[in-house]
Amino acid sequence: MPHITVQLWPGKSDQQKTKLAEEITENVMNVLDYGEEAVSVTFEEVSPEDWAEQVYKPNILDHPENVYKKPGYNPFE
Repeated sequence: MPHITVQLWPGKSDQQKTKLAEEITENVMNVLDYGEEAVSVTFEEVSPEDWAEQVYKPNILDHPENVYKKPGYNPFE
């Protein structure tokens, strides 16, 4: 605990994902005061054509109370 899922468009390299997972882990450890053994990070690739329905609507639009950093665009506009 905690487990972080990063949803993103396909195309990022394993090296980029590994670096991001390391940075996320370091920040979780610093901000939330957990040890490295408590943090896990996964990546879920979602195609651009599926983004609005699979990510934006269910995770952002339908649950604004859970969003602490809002995106700068709305794919439904």
